[in-house]
Formats: sequence, structure tokens, C-alpha cells
Amino acid sequence: MPESFSEQLKDEAGDIWDRIFHHPFLQEAQKGHLPIEKFRYYVIQDYHYLERFARTVAIALGKASDTRTVEALGKRVLTPIERPLHHRLLQMVGVSPEEASEAGPSPTNLAYTNHMLSTAFSHGLGPTAAALLPCPWTYDHLGQVLGEIDHPVYGEWADFYHQGMLKDSVAAWRGFVDESAEVASPQELELMRSAFLTSSRYELMFWDMAYRQEQWPA
Repeated sequence: MPESFSEQLKDEAGDIWDRIFHHPFLQEAQKGHLPIEKFRYYVIQDYHYLERFARTVAIALGKASDTRTVEALGKRVLTPIERPLHHRLLQMVGVSPEEASEAGPSPTNLAYTNHMLSTAFSHGLGPTAAALLPCPWTYDHLGQVLGEIDHPVYGEWADFYHQGMLKDSVAAWRGFVDESAEVASPQELELMRSAFLTSSRYELMFWDMAYRQEQWPA
């Protein structure tokens, strides 16, 4: 049976994903050695990322071509499954949602989310879904990579993904990508490929950003 288009994209991004799963941020978190200030920074930035992820989905919803797609995308907007987790984690690291909002997105975070938003504004569901897919898909796999962590904060965080809480989300976004690919022109397939690989690169950069606690230069 031939590979689905989403599987082809995942294969092509294999080297990038391998670097993600071996990133020192994740290796140190797994061992419980990651400095808590790096994790605090990460949670704040991920809080901003998820908001802009939801906005991107809302744009895609407005471009849906049929009722079935509207209903399927609506579930992705109205089910912010990671939001309660982030509220718990923010509390655990001593940051209020108001403080997280005031911190603002980092340069890498802003660039990544602008990539998703501009893809959604400029193109249809196929490229938009391809731009959104690497985030839930890499995090779903991250649950297997991290396993169970013996740490009061990092264990809570990793357990969410270890339990497979994103599997439905991954299946939905893969479905949007694969269904779009079946009717896409060669030009649109290339747009989807580019969007997926760009987001995969930004996923890697996101971990680098958090590990370095990236700041604006001025």
C-alpha cells in the first residue's frame, strides 16, 4: 500500500524531527535536570503559540468548502485540549496567565506563528493543515520519547503527551492533509510540502529558543 502524503512529509522531515527528539532541552527535562527558568520561559511561549495556532485554525474554518469540513475544523477550534494543562503548568512555575500575556511572544515564536497565519490567509486548507500538523504530531511522538518523568513539574507536562492526548488531533490534521493532497495540483502539493517542512524547522527552533531563553535584541 503506498504511503499517504502525510507519511511522505514526515519521512522527508525525518532528520529535523530526529534533532528535535534529541534536543538538550528535552533530554535534560527527561532526566529532571532542566533549569526551571528555562521551562518557565517555554511554558509562557507555548501559551502564546497555542493562541495563534487557534487563530490560524479559525481562518482555515472560514475557507472550508463544505459542511463536513466546517464541522471537523470547528472541533479543532473549540477543543483547546492543551489549554487546561498550560494553566496548571503556569501555576506550578509561579506565573499567572496575565503575566504570561504581558511577556509577549519571542522573535522565533512570532516568526513561527506568522508563518502559520500567513499560510492560512494566503492559501487553502491543504497548505494550512500542512503548516499546523508538525506541532501536534511531534508532540504526540514526544510522549513516547519522554516516557514517564520523575519530576513534579516535568512529569505532569510529559504525562499529558505520554497518555496520547493529542492522537485525535493528529489524526484529524493528517486527514485534512491527505484528503487535500488527493485533489491538489502539483503546485499546491509543493506548497503543502514547503509549509510542513518550514513548520518542522520552526519546531526545532522553538526548542532552541526555549533552551537559550531567547530575547529581543532591543
